[in-house]
Amino acid sequence: MNDVIIIGGSFAGLAAALQLGRARRKVTVLDTCRPRNRFAGHSHGLLGHDHKPPLDILAEARQQLARYPTVRLVTAGAESISGALDDFCVVTDDNESLRARRLILSYGVVDQTPDVQGFAEGWGTSIVPCPYCDGFEVAGQHWGLAWSGPQSHNYVRLYHDWTETLTVFADGHDIAPDIRADLARRGIPVVDGRITEIARHGVHGATVKLDTAANVAVDILFAHPRNKPSASLHESLGLATVATPLGIALKVDERRETSMPGIYAAGDLANPAMASVTTAISQGAMAGISAQQSMLV
Repeated sequence: MNDVIIIGGSFAGLAAALQLGRARRKVTVLDTCRPRNRFAGHSHGLLGHDHKPPLDILAEARQQLARYPTVRLVTAGAESISGALDDFCVVTDDNESLRARRLILSYGVVDQTPDVQGFAEGWGTSIVPCPYCDGFEVAGQHWGLAWSGPQSHNYVRLYHDWTETLTVFADGHDIAPDIRADLARRGIPVVDGRITEIARHGVHGATVKLDTAANVAVDILFAHPRNKPSASLHESLGLATVATPLGIALKVDERRETSMPGIYAAGDLANPAMASVTTAISQGAMAGISAQQSMLV
């Protein structure tokens, strides 16, 4: 019997495993080795690992976990979950049945890139979602923002700390007149029409091609496509979710516990709007500590 099974072995899951391993709890981590940020060349903002490739950081984390004898890392996915508090059963995709007193779900989300030529190829390099992750490297340059809804207005204000040169691409969205007026006041041009292709050039640069306007070259393009959980285990469990502008997230309390006692969630699965390694690690550590403390007698 495991104390905890962690489903998802990226930043959140491994952070949870570290806390549990140091508390000498028996832990199994199931990981399919497809982290959300595998498309990015470097990860930023993580103290001690700034500007390192994310896959290198994860590899180093797995090596460090090897010193904890109660932590087992398994390359496998979870096919099903059954049971309840103190006696959960997880069946893996290679048909192994594992039992645990607690579960941590950290299997993340999948970005649903639009059917635009060049978008998928540029995702993580010339097309990115997070200024905290990539903004410093292109600060002071010409940024583009693919409008995704009213929440995009907040991004306009946020980006001002990094650049004063921003072009908004409406991409078929109906931007409200008052928002257009505010953008005009800020000196931010709005290019109407739908994006038909994005051609990458250089390290970050992109040329945005439109159906009703001339091509526009930017030094980096920010976009926020919708996402979905990378697995459906939460659905079979009937866990409560909350709607966000980008997709659904698992509902958790301040201890990262879901609506089902004994099941915790961390990382993008519980906060898909914040694609941050730092946030994922913090949430994972909290989930691990909370799961451990819930088993105290």
